[in-house]
Amino acid sequence: LIDDMRFDAMSLMGHPFLETPHLDALARNGVLLENAFVTTSLCSPSRASILTGMYAHTHGVLDNATALPADAPLFSVALQEAGYDTAFIGKWHMGRGSDAPQPGFNRWVSFRGQGVYLNPTFNVDGVQTKHEGHNADLLTDYAEEFLKAPREKPFFLYLSHKAVHAEFRPADRHKGCYADKEYRYPDSMADTEENYHGKPEWVRRQRRSWHGVDGMYNNTTDFDTFARDYAETMRAVDDSVGRVVETLRALGQLENTFILFTSDNGFLFGEHGLIDKRTMYEASIRVPMIAHGPGLFTGERRLPELALNIDIAPTLLDAAGVPIPASMQGRSFWPLLRGEDVTWREEFLYEYFWERSFPQTPTVLGVRGDRYKLMVYHGIWDRYELYDLQEDPGERNNLLGPYLQRHEGGTLEAFIRNTAPEPIKSIFNNMYARLQRLLKETGTGLDPVWAR
Repeated sequence: LIDDMRFDAMSLMGHPFLETPHLDALARNGVLLENAFVTTSLCSPSRASILTGMYAHTHGVLDNATALPADAPLFSVALQEAGYDTAFIGKWHMGRGSDAPQPGFNRWVSFRGQGVYLNPTFNVDGVQTKHEGHNADLLTDYAEEFLKAPREKPFFLYLSHKAVHAEFRPADRHKGCYADKEYRYPDSMADTEENYHGKPEWVRRQRRSWHGVDGMYNNTTDFDTFARDYAETMRAVDDSVGRVVETLRALGQLENTFILFTSDNGFLFGEHGLIDKRTMYEASIRVPMIAHGPGLFTGERRLPELALNIDIAPTLLDAAGVPIPASMQGRSFWPLLRGEDVTWREEFLYEYFWERSFPQTPTVLGVRGDRYKLMVYHGIWDRYELYDLQEDPGERNNLLGPYLQRHEGGTLEAFIRNTAPEPIKSIFNNMYARLQRLLKETGTGLDPVWAR
């Protein structure tokens, strides 16, 4: 698991200068899930969803300060109870500053909160241990040690990197390797009327905040340096992937080991004048996802189906032959990897809940389908957003923009239905109904959990 990695932060996916030979090889030899997304684009809620197979409103981790409930059904516990030798190595980041060993893991190596890139202190099976070196390299050292340990049991390793979370710090061997490179700015980054026509007012205002291109991290960095540092820090992640694969190959275990590579959320790099995550824009919610298992399923393929972070827990249990708890709201995509003909989802629910620490980004509930995306904002925000992703992949033309403004009396939904022409009215009605259905099916509603 990588932190804050965009879906296209690989040379295979068209990054303008980042070199990721090991990730590219993993994707080419395995299965690239081209449409992988998170249901909440924020570190802790997404990590809890990965472990439980649940939406954030179900498991209750709605921000970066809340710990997982003690009775949360973790897939790691199910694997451990089924006889697997399990290890968690890396960033946990659920609960304020806790690095204490968690249920379901025989081996535990972690650190508090975000940790540090250089010379970190790790909690190694309950003992605080100081290290020298780069975080990504040290975590991979522990991963190799676990993989090489003699055992008769099957094993499960959860390697969870700090990289590439800001503020970036490349390994010394990579520092400056992209100093002469220029990042290709997204078309929606410029502060123009064309880019903000039809957008909610909070989007334009946020470009001058901590999470905007004109105020990034209190103006402590500039956009081009930020983009280069991100890419240079990613190189250590790619090295880690290569080391894990080669270790498994040397042990004779690569053929029968299921490797799943992904990120806890995406990352905006200037789209709509924003950086970071949280929002429902594509760069924020779309993540890389690669499955590899040469002896388990056919590689050299790409899958177009919508895969979610809540699908990871049931998929891993399914692959291990362990029963999937009824509490899990995701679906196993193991049959898709195996090439089976299965009916799959056509849309998914997205949710993000307002945080006091970052008040510029509002609560959003939305539905993302194969073609259309609807974002519904809670409270006083001035407009919703509806995009045709087929015609407008950059999300620059809000189909509701000309017909929707907050005004006194009535509801935004009624205002749309009274003012929007066809086919926009029908598209909105259809997507709004799909959103209501998904909310009902997952045990929540249009009033966010904290508003009830």
